[in-house]
Amino acid sequence: MSNRRLAIGASVLVLALGGCGDGEHEDLKQWMQESTKDLKGRVAPLPEMKPYEAVAYDAAGNIDPFKAAKLNPANKAGGGGLLPDFNRPKEALEAYPLESLKYVGFLYRGKLANGIVLADSSLHQVKIGNYMGQNFGIITNIDETQIVLRELVQESSGDWVERVSSLQLQETGDGK
Repeated sequence: MSNRRLAIGASVLVLALGGCGDGEHEDLKQWMQESTKDLKGRVAPLPEMKPYEAVAYDAAGNIDPFKAAKLNPANKAGGGGLLPDFNRPKEALEAYPLESLKYVGFLYRGKLANGIVLADSSLHQVKIGNYMGQNFGIITNIDETQIVLRELVQESSGDWVERVSSLQLQETGDGK
């Protein structure tokens, strides 16, 4: 008898659940059908692809800007008539960039003008003909207000060009 009751209970449950599913969301289904009946999907066409055209690299004979061989003195492809002397011994103030040097004093030794330059808290005495800075700068004039240098700078084409630079006298206002 318990099997029979179980079968009857299951049948009633299936009929109850079956009746709930049909008409409950009918208005929502109808609205969806009306809203989407005129819609059509459109995708824009893809842009036309142009074929790849290879370009030959013809700069094999030019100076490579990423190699240190550009600064090699044996490389005289550029030059422009100017070339620094790579074989001379370097002077002490050539180890410093010109921007880090300070002209702090001026004096005469006989008839020769000398400048006093401060580099890393040490003083150096310079005269016309001495080298300073990292661009092969040679001192061409010293007076009470400035030290004038002629520098040799290499351009991107490999040519060496002259550039005039100067160090201005630095006034110290210590009050001592």
